[in-house]
Amino acid sequence: MAKITYIEFGGKEHTIDVANGMTVMEGARDNGVKGIEADCGGACACSTCHVYVDEAWVARLPKKDAMEEDMLDFAYQPDSARSRLTCQIKVSDALDGLRVYMPEKQI
Repeated sequence: MAKITYIEFGGKEHTIDVANGMTVMEGARDNGVKGIEADCGGACACSTCHVYVDEAWVARLPKKDAMEEDMLDFAYQPDSARSRLTCQIKVSDALDGLRVYMPEKQI
C-alpha cells in the first residue's frame, strides 16, 4: 500500500492509501478525488486522468510507453517532463509518498 497525495487545481490535497496493484487513477476515482475523470475507465484511450507528477518523482516512475505518449498529446496543457496518465501508473510500495497535481481541466 502507498500513500498518494492528489492535489486539485485549486490546491486542496487528498492523501489516500491506495492498495498495491491498483492504478493511481483507480485510487482517485474510488475516493472521489475531483479533477480525475477517467472517462475510458483506465484503458489508455483518453487523457482525462492526466496529472503533473511532482518533480521529485518524475525519474522514480516507470517510463511512459508509446501509447501513453500518444494519448498525452490530447491532454490539457501537457508538460513533456511531468505529465502522466494516472491509469498507466501501477501502485506499489515504491510509490509511497507520490504527489500528483491535477491540471486546470481535463479534455
